[in-house]
Amino acid sequence: MIQSLENIPVSFINFVLVTLFSLLLGLEQRRRNIQLETEVLFGTDRTFTFIGILGYILWVLESENHYFYLGGFVIISALLCIYYFQKMQIQRKFGVTAVLIALITYCLAPLVFTQPKWLVLIIVVTVLFLAELKETFTEVTRKFDNNEFLTLGKFIVIAGIILPMVPNEQIFTFIQITPYQVWLAVVIISAMSYFSYLLNKFVFPNSGIMITGFLGGLYSSTATTIIIARKSNEKTSTPHEYAASIILATSMMYVRIFILMVIFNTAIAGIILPYFIALFLITIATGFIIYNRRKQDAPIASTTIKDDRNPLEFKVALIFAVLYVAFTLITHFTIEKFGNGGLNILSYIAGLTDIDPFLMNLLQGKYEVVNAIIAFAAIQATVGNNILKGIYSYSLSDKSIRKLLLTGWGILFIAGFAVIIVIRLLN
Repeated sequence: MIQSLENIPVSFINFVLVTLFSLLLGLEQRRRNIQLETEVLFGTDRTFTFIGILGYILWVLESENHYFYLGGFVIISALLCIYYFQKMQIQRKFGVTAVLIALITYCLAPLVFTQPKWLVLIIVVTVLFLAELKETFTEVTRKFDNNEFLTLGKFIVIAGIILPMVPNEQIFTFIQITPYQVWLAVVIISAMSYFSYLLNKFVFPNSGIMITGFLGGLYSSTATTIIIARKSNEKTSTPHEYAASIILATSMMYVRIFILMVIFNTAIAGIILPYFIALFLITIATGFIIYNRRKQDAPIASTTIKDDRNPLEFKVALIFAVLYVAFTLITHFTIEKFGNGGLNILSYIAGLTDIDPFLMNLLQGKYEVVNAIIAFAAIQATVGNNILKGIYSYSLSDKSIRKLLLTGWGILFIAGFAVIIVIRLLN
């Protein structure tokens, strides 16, 4: 069978591919314009296939300079220009998509002959997707406000312009940290924040409190806890829904931290994986148990918490960078002066502030500490951060959800300390 396939002439295979790809593009145009009269179109499935075949014929007729092919391109372009101007004058329509796809169809022959087949497939699939997603793009752009592209531009500046320019040389002689490491941490955190922001705004714009908790936890579980706790005073949903969403925000903290570990230190990620899975599942279960204990006749959560703040402010990035350097210095001197015991205490203290800079410096730093101790410190930092969120949520929330929060946070505290005890026993 394989030998028989090898005997098929390459020219025949290329002809079949050009014809098939041209027909696919034509069928896509037919589907999009199936309700229009054929008189207003220059062609669809058969016409696009003929354009592709014509390109193939003219390409193989003269294989050196391809004058025939270039001449055919001029003629096809002229005919499409005539059609387009007639379309503007008679139909008063100015879309040029079909004309561009026709020109791409004509270019399939040289692509098939000169480029890898996987690249040609990618081009054809991309054209099909872009043509079919017109309505989707229209709906997305309607959700854009005046600052969306400014936010995207800031992310490009942070990740694509500043990062390559930052030197990768040590700042201090006594500790291994470079400006590149610091700003790379800023880029990763900014990317995760931006991804969460895009999901919340464009994919789940009216998702309700539960999804808000999930997505917000991927960005910052502490900030999400504060927002939902304050929102609970408005009493637009049941207490169980508010309390559950606060707990669920913390579940995504473990996902976010584990992603950072996979990126920066896979060895520690492997050590901490089973413990984080356990904590994640316990947190998820706690959130849904609280949610399901609401009265059956209580309204389902429909309240949407809008938080359209820009997650990529340069001020926030600079603060993160400063905290990263500060935690690096503090961690270095703590380990040097007090050893592992000092790191244990520092991990709890760091959890009561901003956990990300502390963990990023632990993952990237080259301290004289075994990976198991770093993983242990990371879990202790999450416990400290849960204590902080517990204080915030209890003090800022409505009285009706405080008992539920005490129950939820109590379960998480017990689970966190149980994991710490297990790690101590195993190491």
